Amino acid sequence: MRITIAGGHGQIAQHLERQLVRAGHEAVGLVRNPDHVADLEANGAEAVVLDLESAGVADVAQALDGSDAVVFAAGGGPGSGVERKETVDKNAAILLADAAEQAGVTRYLMISSMGADDADPDSDDVFQVYLRAKKAADDDLRRRDLAWTIVRPGRLTDEPGTGLVQVGALPRGSVTREDVAAVLVAALDLTRTVGKTFDLLNGDDEIDEALRKV
Repeated sequence: MRITIAGGHGQIAQHLERQLVRAGHEAVGLVRNPDHVADLEANGAEAVVLDLESAGVADVAQALDGSDAVVFAAGGGPGSGVERKETVDKNAAILLADAAEQAGVTRYLMISSMGADDADPDSDDVFQVYLRAKKAADDDLRRRDLAWTIVRPGRLTDEPGTGLVQVGALPRGSVTREDVAAVLVAALDLTRTVGKTFDLLNGDDEIDEALRKV
């Protein structure tokens, strides 16, 4: 499969690129900074320079040409303000879905966030704005005729992946970025994950076993 990843230089995305390539897939990463191209190529991925905050639907659709699936792994980043939560975490995710529909790419995997459905609707706190942006993007995706899966990780860590996770409606907890990527790889062509939204934490189940419970 050829999988195009929005936010291709992110930490989860780079784990995902390496894992996809090891599994025999083609990985393509969309990046806005040309300086990041070499990092993606070192992961074995193809890099496409494209700024999702300024690109139009036709531009993104062209970048998706030939793809079998897309993954939204972009984000404004922990240091970004309220505006980029809207322009990246919400608007860019919606743009990717619009472009996927135009390009005829039906498989869409969304990296969302645990707690997105519980965001304070009135708070100006940046994290609450982030959660509202993720919920809005998730809600938009659910309304589309795409084969979507929404993965909502807990607190992300940089520890080595364990290969052991839990999924479902879960209490607060953490999960390694490497394990998030591994779940995305496993979910790509797993039909039981289509149309599903689930929280993701480290746990006691092998990934394939955990995804049988979705």
